[in-house]
Amino acid sequence: MGIVNRRNAVVGWAVIKVGKRLVRPKSSDTLSGPKAGGIAAGSLAALGGLLAWRRARRDGSDADT
Repeated sequence: MGIVNRRNAVVGWAVIKVGKRLVRPKSSDTLSGPKAGGIAAGSLAALGGLLAWRRARRDGSDADT
C-alpha cells in the first residue's frame, strides 16, 4: 500500500478546504487595508529598481567607452 492513495487524497483535500474556511475570517480581520501594503511594496520595488538601474548604468558606462 503506497502513501498516495484515494483515502489520503480525500483526507488531504478535506483538510485544505476546512483550513481555508477557518483562516479566511481571521486573515481579513488582521489586514488594515489591501491598498496600504500594496502601495508600500510597490514603492520599495520601484526604489530598488531605480537604484539597480542607476548602478548598472554607472558601471556599464565605463566599460563601453
